[in-house]
This record gives sequence, structure tokens and C-alpha cells, in this order.
Amino acid sequence: MRRLAGYLGATLALLALWWLASLALRTPALPAPPAALASFVAELPALIPQAGTSLARIVMAMALGTGLALPLGLMIGRSRSLDALATPLLYLLYPIPKVVFLPVLLVLFGLGNAPKIILIGLVIFFQTLITARDAARNIAPEYLRVARSLGATKTQVARHVVVPATLPEVFTALRINAGTAIAILFLAESIAGASGLGYYIVEAWGMLNYAAMFAGIIAMALLGVVLYEALTLAERALIRWK
Repeated sequence: MRRLAGYLGATLALLALWWLASLALRTPALPAPPAALASFVAELPALIPQAGTSLARIVMAMALGTGLALPLGLMIGRSRSLDALATPLLYLLYPIPKVVFLPVLLVLFGLGNAPKIILIGLVIFFQTLITARDAARNIAPEYLRVARSLGATKTQVARHVVVPATLPEVFTALRINAGTAIAILFLAESIAGASGLGYYIVEAWGMLNYAAMFAGIIAMALLGVVLYEALTLAERALIRWK
């Protein structure tokens, strides 16, 4: 209930600031909240399938990037030899903005879902990999010693010590990744796409339908809330001891 009240208060504050900005600027490019909200309700039949398409792309990309990065990051973090080999490569590749690979992905995979999912997956992969590596590095040595003194094998140590100890940091990275994924998705859908919320927003902008454009922005904001809350529920289920 407290969380719902927090969302309500934040929404009212944002609407008030939005309305004040609309009154101050007096431009059609920034419609007042009532016009945008009315357009959002009217456009729901078109927005829902577009939001579903965008959500599916983000979920697949996050599953791909996290599924590959998490075990690899944990292995690198717990192995000095792997860390010595992988860290220079990571430091070379991580600063490169992954968006620059979009033209290459479009040439290789066309204009469908694949290039968008792979692009977002690349961003999430590197962010999750570095987080998992650092979290695995920083596990308190006494936890590992206790497990080994009880006769735990390497697999058991990884399962019962390494993974639980790193999950809080990994979920923090996933929440950050969710926001990054939405930003990258908007760019990918607006540049090369015929579906999704990014495409919808840019199409409305091109037709100077600013109320519909803001309806798409509202839908994208709600998509972010859904992802964030889903990750919070998953964190509570998997890290009950936190």
C-alpha cells in the first residue's frame, strides 16, 4: 500500500511539473497532461500490441544477455587466470557504445526482431558481466573457507556460496539494465522498425500528432515500471534472506 501511495504521489508531482511546463512554453510540441492522457486512453487499442512487442524484445534481450554474462562473470571473478585474460579485453570493448553496431546487425539480420534483441543483449551482457565479476571477486573469504571446511565441492561452493552472495549486486545491475534496455530499444525501433513503442512515438512525431506521441511516451514509462516491479518481485522471491 505504501508503494502504491509513493507511485501516486510521484505521478501527481510529475503531472504538475508537466502542466506548468506546458503553460510556460505554450507550444503544441508539449501538450497539457489532459490532452495526452485522453490520447493515451483513445490510443490504447493501438498501444497495447505495440507495448507487447517492445516488452517481448526487452525480455528476450535481457534473458540472452544475462544468461550468457552471469555464469561467465562469476567464473572470471573467481579465477585469477581467467580474470587476467578477460579484463584487458573487457576494458577495450566495454567503453564502445554498442549502438554503433546497429547498422552491422541490420545488414546481417535484416529489419526484424533479431538485430534489436541482439543489440540490447550486447549492452546488458557487458554490464552484467562486469557486475557479476566484481561481485564474485568481493565475496568474503571466510564464507568460502567455512564451506570448504565442511567438505563442499567446487560445484557446491558455487551453488550455495558464490551465487547467493552475488545475487543482490546482479539484481541491482538488472534494474539498471532495464532502463538502459528501454532507451536502446527506442533508438532501435525508431531507426529500423515497423512495430513497437519506439516506432509508434516517432511515427506520431512525424505526423505532428504530439498528443499521440506523448501517449506513446506514457506507455513506454509504464513499460519501465512493469519491468522494474517484476525484477523487484523476483529479487524478493530469490533473495529472501536479504
